[in-house]
Amino acid sequence: MRLLHTMLRVGDMDKSIAFYTEVLGMTLLRRKDYPDGKFTLAFVGYGDEAHNSVLELTHNWGTESYDLGNGYGHIALEVEDVYKACDDIRSRGGKITREPGPMMHGTSILAFVEDPDGYKIELLSPSRND
Repeated sequence: MRLLHTMLRVGDMDKSIAFYTEVLGMTLLRRKDYPDGKFTLAFVGYGDEAHNSVLELTHNWGTESYDLGNGYGHIALEVEDVYKACDDIRSRGGKITREPGPMMHGTSILAFVEDPDGYKIELLSPSRND
């Protein structure tokens, strides 16, 4: 078994695709409209679906936003340099919600960024022991 994808419901598909591709550097792998079901699916990631886990973005037509609830945590991405990644993301219009620095009560360097729908994405350095 392997993890295939994580699905997020999004309010504006074009805005979400732009964020994940232009701000976070993922690739749009595929996108398809389902007119009978009134929804669109798009898959984005850092590599092909055959060898990598990806994100499935789901837009239900006519729905502009969702209540994120209090059960959702975050998506985590490993980056070589959390400080540089935040600078790059900020320069591309991304919203940093927790500036880079050591984890509270730990030593891992991390930061958080927020996508257009309010989903949190954690950026983590590769050398983490916490």
